[in-house]
Amino acid sequence: MRSVMIGVCLLCGVWSARGEEGGSMFIREQAPQLQLTGNARTDFLGQADFKPTLQPASNQEGTAEHSGKSPWIAAGLSAVIPGAGEFYAESYWKAAAFFVADVALWAMAYSYDKRGDRQTDSFQDFANGHWSVVRYAKYAADNLAPTGGDYSGLFIPGTEGRPPWEQVNWLVLNAMERAIAATGPGQYYSHTLAPYNDQQYYEMIGKYPQFNQGWDDAPPSFVYGDPVTSHFHSYASERGKANDYYTTASTYVTIAVVSHVLSAIDAAWSASSYRGVHAKVGFEPLQGSVNFVRVPTVRISYQF
Repeated sequence: MRSVMIGVCLLCGVWSARGEEGGSMFIREQAPQLQLTGNARTDFLGQADFKPTLQPASNQEGTAEHSGKSPWIAAGLSAVIPGAGEFYAESYWKAAAFFVADVALWAMAYSYDKRGDRQTDSFQDFANGHWSVVRYAKYAADNLAPTGGDYSGLFIPGTEGRPPWEQVNWLVLNAMERAIAATGPGQYYSHTLAPYNDQQYYEMIGKYPQFNQGWDDAPPSFVYGDPVTSHFHSYASERGKANDYYTTASTYVTIAVVSHVLSAIDAAWSASSYRGVHAKVGFEPLQGSVNFVRVPTVRISYQF
């Protein structure tokens, strides 16, 4: 049995050699009892030869430790996808909360943006059906244009039957509007009509009273200060709804961006205060019966 123990110890490399007369011999002592040290190699292969006396950790060599999470990685992950950094830091409930909130915010932003698109199509269709640049231009030319001006090219010959915006020469129309604005009665002509289908075109015809006479329910005459038509009011209201939808969508986008920033900050904090499984790998010196022997060890701990 003694020879078996010697062979096992030699196989494991836990040995000590010392010769009083230049020779070498293997020295081991009878183990009085089984004492577990926590080191598998010592406990199972050479228990009797070693009485573990660990030196302070500061004297250990070859030690590698991983004991935390990187705040920078956590912040970067959450900046891209809210909750990803919290997941990395193993804060799973917060990860789920940030991720669900982000998805909900972007979904609401998309929903309101699409509502705005549909409302825009609706009020533009209403304008195309009830407001005419031809009607507006004729009223201005007949009632407000200063005498002596040449507006013969205001309407394009041969375009009858086409959509109203294709029947008017926009350059002549804008020149006439500026001429009217310079007169006393036409001082409320504060703008020149933007090109058709431009965003400003659809804004102007439902915002400024000078464009009131382009609506199909306009009275024969109009003086600044008179009530605008019901179609003017309806159109302005419908256009306002579209703007409200777009404003709400922009608000959700802003909140979503702020959520990314907050999640990044929270993830960095969670990673810096991370508590979890810590592993230490290295060599620890154990006192044998003759000298110190360094054996590889792995220590795993959990911090609460």
